[in-house]
Amino acid sequence: MEEAGTSLAELVRTAARRRPEAPAVVAADRRLSWAELDAAVDRSAAGYTAHDLAPGDRVAVQLPNGLDWLCAALGALRAGLVVVPVNTAYTDAELEYVLSDSGARLLVAATDRSPVAGVPVCTGPPDADGPPPEVAIDPEAPSFLAYTSGTTGRPRGAILTAAALRANQEQCLAMTPPPVREDDRVLLVLPLFHVYGLNAGFGLVAATGACAVLQEQFDPRASLTLMAEEQVTAVPGAPPMYQAWLATADALGNDAELRRGFAAMRMASSGAAPLPEDVWTAMRDRAAVTVWEGYGLTEAAPVVASTLATGRAKPNCIGGPVPGLELELRDTAMTESSAEGLDPEDHLEGPGEIWLRGPNLFAGYWPDGADAPDADGWLGTGDLAYRDADGDLHLVDRRSDLILVSGFNVYPAEVERVLDTHPAVAESAVIGVPDPRTGAAVRAVVVVRPGEHLTFEDLRAHAAESLARYKVPTSVHFLPALPHSLTGKVSRARLRELGLTGQDTAGDVGVVADD
Repeated sequence: MEEAGTSLAELVRTAARRRPEAPAVVAADRRLSWAELDAAVDRSAAGYTAHDLAPGDRVAVQLPNGLDWLCAALGALRAGLVVVPVNTAYTDAELEYVLSDSGARLLVAATDRSPVAGVPVCTGPPDADGPPPEVAIDPEAPSFLAYTSGTTGRPRGAILTAAALRANQEQCLAMTPPPVREDDRVLLVLPLFHVYGLNAGFGLVAATGACAVLQEQFDPRASLTLMAEEQVTAVPGAPPMYQAWLATADALGNDAELRRGFAAMRMASSGAAPLPEDVWTAMRDRAAVTVWEGYGLTEAAPVVASTLATGRAKPNCIGGPVPGLELELRDTAMTESSAEGLDPEDHLEGPGEIWLRGPNLFAGYWPDGADAPDADGWLGTGDLAYRDADGDLHLVDRRSDLILVSGFNVYPAEVERVLDTHPAVAESAVIGVPDPRTGAAVRAVVVVRPGEHLTFEDLRAHAAESLARYKVPTSVHFLPALPHSLTGKVSRARLRELGLTGQDTAGDVGVVADD
């Protein structure tokens, strides 16, 4: 077998040479073989030369899932450029920040628009005849800048090298059974702008020469139909997807369509947020599918652990580290919340903070590599876990302030900064609350200025002007004052202790939940 290159674009080239006529992509009414996809990537790479870009320049891609996204991103990589995937839900303000921070030279968007933050816009992937530019790809150089929320509340660009992405593909494919095989048809409805869909999705497809079945937006019933028609055999998913499929079956009054969609399924996996046990069980009992759960983070490109690594599928369990990745649980101060409900006899080790060392870790945050793995190669995740009697890992808590909404990071400071600009808001704090659909949701705790009146609808509309939908508060709790630490900072921990992170109840004054 031909030795594969490192970058995603090189993997496409290898697959095209090895399996030129094999199906590579199904996207709506478009079907491309690996040879045809490789040729389309060449045309896109050639098209970038007309934009006066040099190797190492950043290109932002804000497109929905589809062939255009693949051509735009893979063509940029083949031209030696760095891809900045942009969330399609971003507001103009969020987009402008990412463009400015990354120093992007070009934005590839779905529709024609004027320059954003001084950055010219290309409608759809560039396309030109002629050979692509000949560029030597350095596997240790930045390949993607994956923006993820940082502790400052501003998104930070995680520097993902081609080597790190390739390492994670190899780690995943070393598990038995592998999440993707050459003969698989893989449903890719996870957004490609997110590292989960990007590398654990398309990256594994390109690495194996399998076939990607793309869906632009997740529609549970349409996806079940698509899965049945295309005989989909593998799906990397997230909890809201499985919940929506089950809800669709409930609405239809039977599981026939659910079972047809999963009839050919060999491998169903879940990540990005904890999968509720009742959902895991319902998929097993009603769809005849075992869901293999995992854990990852953008900075690990992204897969860290999976029940596939141990071969033991359990609910509420993330299994063990992928092959070739070292994982330690380091001592941490046990908080009341992290120990709550944990029977000491149920765990062998921990809880402790997850620390990682391996070739799949990122190279720090753009532009200077800040907060990269330490001198010994270790990276602290801030996530707590314990090992059970079988040695399998279970997540106990996320970072103390991070809110994980359907796998997307929301840091309170970013949301609070927007809320505090409302003239009726004296002070605000943002915390996460449990949500059966998304794992967690954003709750605002607000102090209203004397003499002012503020409704949930007013606050939500204000936030939606500057924040993506998943960052906008879905509930609000009004208080006369917020608790503060000795240094004057709002104490979110104290708000959690007050019970404001519980499920909404009818008696909560000022709490309104989003549908």
